[in-house]
Amino acid sequence: MVAIVGRPNVGKSTLFNRLAGQRIAIVEDIPGVTRDRHYADCWVLGHDYVLIDTGGFDPESDDPMQEGIARHVRLALDECDVVICVVDATTEPMPADREAMRLLRAADKPVIYVANKADTPAIGHYAVAYYELGIDHLHNVSALHGRGLGELADALAHALPELGGPTLDIADDTPRVAIIGRPNAGKSSLVNRLLGEDRQLVDDRPGTTIDTVDSLLEREDGAFVLIDTAGIRRKRAMQKASTVETMSVFQAIRAMERADIVVVMIDANEGVGEQDAKIAGLAEDRGCAILIALNKTDLMSGDEQKQAMDRAREVLAFIPWAPLVTVSAKTGKGVNVLLARVSDAVAEHRKRVPTAEMNRFFEEVLATHPPPTMKGRAARIYYVTQARSRPPTFVLSCNDPERIHFSYQRYVTNQIRERFGFRGTPIRMRYRGKKGREE
Repeated sequence: MVAIVGRPNVGKSTLFNRLAGQRIAIVEDIPGVTRDRHYADCWVLGHDYVLIDTGGFDPESDDPMQEGIARHVRLALDECDVVICVVDATTEPMPADREAMRLLRAADKPVIYVANKADTPAIGHYAVAYYELGIDHLHNVSALHGRGLGELADALAHALPELGGPTLDIADDTPRVAIIGRPNAGKSSLVNRLLGEDRQLVDDRPGTTIDTVDSLLEREDGAFVLIDTAGIRRKRAMQKASTVETMSVFQAIRAMERADIVVVMIDANEGVGEQDAKIAGLAEDRGCAILIALNKTDLMSGDEQKQAMDRAREVLAFIPWAPLVTVSAKTGKGVNVLLARVSDAVAEHRKRVPTAEMNRFFEEVLATHPPPTMKGRAARIYYVTQARSRPPTFVLSCNDPERIHFSYQRYVTNQIRERFGFRGTPIRMRYRGKKGREE
């Protein structure tokens, strides 16, 4: 994780958007526009990382909102691996800059110092005043115009740590199962039920679990690493949350990053909500296999369970391929079925289809339903291959990707699922153009 910090209006959000390669954070030439943290999955010179934009840090402000911003900045410093500290190259160092430097020295994290708004070399010369704060090296950049970002990318790639090994002494191919959900959905109870012991503290009050905890579950049919996480609340509820609880959300997101499959735990009595859909969306974006578990069904009648399942399918309609199971972590009902579905989804997540078999199947698809004509020209697909697994990713070579209508892309994905399964895992489709081949 890489956090961007600095006082208000130095261009943090502009730099965030530039590094993320898309306009995510709102940018305005007034201080205080960014209040919540923004996240983006980024890549630099062979390294994947999560970039975090924070609000402007101003310890001298009397605005109560600044207390929350300052707390989030300190949280980002605690949780991240590398810090990008941004200052304004067009101004002298201010008290907020000095306080930020003091926090960074106390955090003892790798720090990359950036003087933004250095649109020209002449403006960059003014930034030398910041060296009086004890900075070893200052990178002059212009996030607005892209100047100096190559040097910044080199520094960032050098500062990022190597990925650490597993927290347990286990084989690398052991499936990692992250149990994610809202507070009090029964995540820790499920872990205890699977392990056969009270490994995790369980309480009816939400927020009992704070840290993510890895546990090794060994069975006759294989082993799993269970990752118990803290409950993820809605952003509106998190605005008044404590720093510890907010950090637990960081760790829950990081658990998804290293998991093969995410079990979305839902309290069936409360029903599926918008927050559950957002949690499932986070897992899908990260390419994890997904299993939906409706917990506490021992308290429901058969009709109530059916209604809860129908509601879950309605709200989570964007992942119709995710299996849905009903369980009771308290009584153990459905737990063995859940583990069987986890094993099946992990196998599908890791499955590879030979290129020859895939192309024989695709010839049948093209013969039955060829791509429709777009813009007066026919779309042609030459061949398809599975480039990788975890998640299954397919590359289709065609004359022009823009001629492949999105409805036909969806049709191709559905045909692959119908023939080869891949139940429980997302599928990635990449259409690669070969214009020269047609000519």
